[in-house]
Amino acid sequence: MRRLHVWWDDQRVGELTQDDHGDLGFSYSPEYLARDETRPLSRSLPKRSEPFTRRECRPFFGGLLPEEGTRDAVASALGVSRANDFSLLDSLGGDVAGALQLLPDGKTPRGSDAANGASNVTEPLGEDALIAVLEALPNRPFLAGDDGLRLSLAGAQPKIPVVLVDGAVALPAGGQPTTHILKPPIARFPATTENEAFVMRLAAACGLDVARVEARVVRDRSFLLVERYDRSIENGRTRRIHQEDFCQALGVPPERKYAREKGPTFRDCFALVRAATRRPAEAVLGLADAAIFNVIAGNADAHGKNFSLLHADGGTRLAPLYDLLMTVAYPELSPGFAMKVGRKSTLLELDTEAWKAFAEEGGLGFPLVRRRVRELCEAAAANAESVATALMAPGLDADRLTEYAAMARARAERCAFGLRSPKG
Repeated sequence: MRRLHVWWDDQRVGELTQDDHGDLGFSYSPEYLARDETRPLSRSLPKRSEPFTRRECRPFFGGLLPEEGTRDAVASALGVSRANDFSLLDSLGGDVAGALQLLPDGKTPRGSDAANGASNVTEPLGEDALIAVLEALPNRPFLAGDDGLRLSLAGAQPKIPVVLVDGAVALPAGGQPTTHILKPPIARFPATTENEAFVMRLAAACGLDVARVEARVVRDRSFLLVERYDRSIENGRTRRIHQEDFCQALGVPPERKYAREKGPTFRDCFALVRAATRRPAEAVLGLADAAIFNVIAGNADAHGKNFSLLHADGGTRLAPLYDLLMTVAYPELSPGFAMKVGRKSTLLELDTEAWKAFAEEGGLGFPLVRRRVRELCEAAAANAESVATALMAPGLDADRLTEYAAMARARAERCAFGLRSPKG
């Protein structure tokens, strides 16, 4: 039996195991279960003394790992099977999304045992070293295999969690909580740095709660720096905050993240935030705004792993939005929504009846949805040009930013027209 100890801050939660047949299992420790104040790892993994089977625990633990081509590249770099979640977590589970760390026997979280030997000194990367990281990430996401680095994030795009030292990018010391995510451009799609920075900033300008992003350039290479919302700085020390994406919370494995593959639908998502959050009315409205904005911005890839719950001290809430990209800017990508909006798959199909059906799915009044569609369309159209202009800097593609702004304005106008169209 192979085992990894699952830690939440300085508390050992339980053990993730792999038996001789390769099957995963998870068990909470008796000590963790005995404390009333402790919380479950996930809504799909409630506190109980009975072990969880692979079918029950894999959606959560497998959901901590990268997906698609990034998973293939990591597995190749580590020399393990892409299907072996346990081996991947054994190599990558030191710093993941949320508050957890998965550590082997004899290791305890950084800060709770000086014998771990983790250094407090983290040096910023020079230009040459930063460029080397950007070049390595497409083939070796998370710099998998480097001594001392055990890092993982979900998603299909190559990236790496980092820390900032006086504003400069640095790789974390062993076990150190990371504070930002560095995302290089996606090689097969032009100007993804500019694209994601624009859409994220436009969402913020429209009043949505989003992770903070910054587009940077080192020499002639751009990259995106995303501030982690699952981290906080308290008395100069970085603290991990627990989170889980909607697939994890609903017990849906990552390869079924799309609604057309029996993954979460908006009906499922609205039901989840109503049941899970401390202020459900606020979370429901936030989710509705996110769905509407994604339509306007042309982000057709808003699937179940691109929404999360944040389990902070004040209670569970809808996490800030992240991974917003204008996917319709790339004709080779499907224009169909990852989750249908009112049983419709594209902007051109949306009309009054579709928005009425969306309101029904979310348990919302149609007048409220209609008002928010109009308000967000107006805000996107009004802010698109200024957001694009503010991002223009040497080394970034000004023409692409101008194009993204024009596309956002045109989609906002079309979306607003759908509410007035005779089809409705």
